[in-house]
Amino acid sequence: MWYTKRTPVRGKDTDMTPSLSSSKLTQLQNLDAVLAREIRGQSQVLPRITSVIRRGELGLSHPLRPRGSFALLGPTGVGKTEVVLVTTHHIFGPDRLFRFDMSEYQTQESLGLLLGAKLGDVGFLGAIRERAAEGSLLFDEAEKAHPRVLDLLLQLLDAARLTVATGQTLDFSGFYVWLTSNIGSAELMSLQHSSEATLERHVLTRAQQSLRPEIFARINEKLVFHRLAYDHQLEIAEKFLARQIAFLGDRGHRLELHPDTLPFLVRKGFHPKLGARPMRDAVEKLVGDAVAECLLNGRPACGTLCVDEARDCLLVR
Repeated sequence: MWYTKRTPVRGKDTDMTPSLSSSKLTQLQNLDAVLAREIRGQSQVLPRITSVIRRGELGLSHPLRPRGSFALLGPTGVGKTEVVLVTTHHIFGPDRLFRFDMSEYQTQESLGLLLGAKLGDVGFLGAIRERAAEGSLLFDEAEKAHPRVLDLLLQLLDAARLTVATGQTLDFSGFYVWLTSNIGSAELMSLQHSSEATLERHVLTRAQQSLRPEIFARINEKLVFHRLAYDHQLEIAEKFLARQIAFLGDRGHRLELHPDTLPFLVRKGFHPKLGARPMRDAVEKLVGDAVAECLLNGRPACGTLCVDEARDCLLVR
């Protein structure tokens, strides 16, 4: 069986503070720097994420609930999913993030996908618990889930225990629970001249109504992500471009940048509704096409990456 014994309440039995290796302590100490490097334009939420993670990893969170829980709110393409990826990879490694698109769980029958639809079936959540005792559970666009699925999330947040179709009750207290939602962000354009505090209150109120107050009450941190300023769009384009140039450099293609290249990539890769989400694809396509053109013309792709305004593309000179 892979049912995990419940941890005694701290203070009533023995010292429950975990013994952490020096490398784990270094991970926790460095988390804020890692998030600041990888997540641009959201400095208002990063310390609050770091605080919950550190308490969870140091054994200071409630033992009968998830190690930590978050509601990540705001527009699409501003870093909500990325912050979960970066945090989980840094703390647990590359294979401990388990992601659910809640648009696929809009019917009552979809509850069976999560917990098992028939006797002997453990469902997706049971399979995850069989594979791992700790990690992150990410429920994307949580507002789209069926009310019965939201009931399940409430139970998970409240007690970190779920019963699957086999009859086994599973312990998820080693996991962080992350909910994302775009609720309330569509109206932000009409409020764009309002203060940040007003915008945050609007998003939080709308999200609480949609996700239910009782769920909101059980979440450690409700975090509102802001729209990306132009300077942050440039930083994100620069990050993706640096990765792409390093990737091509490993294949013998040496590229330098013209000053106009980054603004061009922001223009092509940033979308008012999708945020920076298309940026990675735009960088890979535009830079890749410029390198491919060199190779097809029989010359090495080494030189300066410039903007060809006439053809609306990049080229290597």
